[in-house]
Order: sequence, then structure tokens, then C-alpha cells
Amino acid sequence: MATMEKVPMLAEGYERLTADLKVLRAERPKIVDAIEEARAHGDLSENAEYHAAKERQGQVEAQIAELEDKVSRAQIIDPATLSGDKIIFGATVTLLDEDDKPVRYQIVGQTEADANKGRISYSSPIARALIGRQVGDEVEVTVPSGDRFYLVEKIEFI
Repeated sequence: MATMEKVPMLAEGYERLTADLKVLRAERPKIVDAIEEARAHGDLSENAEYHAAKERQGQVEAQIAELEDKVSRAQIIDPATLSGDKIIFGATVTLLDEDDKPVRYQIVGQTEADANKGRISYSSPIARALIGRQVGDEVEVTVPSGDRFYLVEKIEFI
């Protein structure tokens, strides 16, 4: 049997997943009611409401299964409890780009990633290049727009 790979995430990401799961589970009875109401309209072969409700039911069930899987395999990591001089999951890293402009990223789980907020997934090209590096290391990252070079300036666990 295959081992279940843990899904690392911050507590905030775990809370968001469980809240999403709760919302979807609450939607289940409403979908069943919509299906029953559409069934009452007669001929199912040409009943658009029935087919739409059944399709929505399939989507919701798939989303619930996916979220339940992630929640069951969640490995919640609190960056404040971490320390060290190497970049790992949960670390907030300040880098200097080629123009010596500071760039700051926190390495988070896939469900929490938001590049606009400086949160990158541990599986992203930049995070994969950074993990295991130390302050003073130069990092080359190949991204869709080309090669980028960074200098690790600071590592924090906040």
C-alpha cells in the first residue's frame, strides 16, 4: 500500500480548508432539495434544472473529497517554533535581486500560496531553489520569464 504523503501547511491554511469544507457540506442538502424539486417537474431527459443540479452535486462531492483528503493528511507547521540557519518550509526569506532590491517571500503550503502577498508554495521553482540555502548564498532560479539571480539576505521564522 502506498504511504500517505503529508501535506505541510500553516495553521491559517488548515483553518481555511476546514471552513471551506464546512461550507460545501452545508450545501449538500440544498443540492438534494434542488434535485428533488427538478425531478418533480417531470421528464428528466429535457429537464435543465435537474441536469444542472446533478452536475453541481458532482462538483461539490469532488471538492469535498479533495478537501477531506488534504485535511486528513495535513501537517500543521508553526513557523514561530522553527529555527536554524537554513531555509525550510515556513521560513520568511529576504532576498536581494539583481538590482539589489529586497524581495520577501514566505514559503508556505500549496493551498496558502499567494504571490501577491509574498507567499510562495514550497513546490514553486523559487522555493525549491531556496530550500536548504543559508544567508549569503547566491541562488539562481529558472522561471518562465528566464533565469533570475538572488542573494539570500535574511531568514526569519515568524
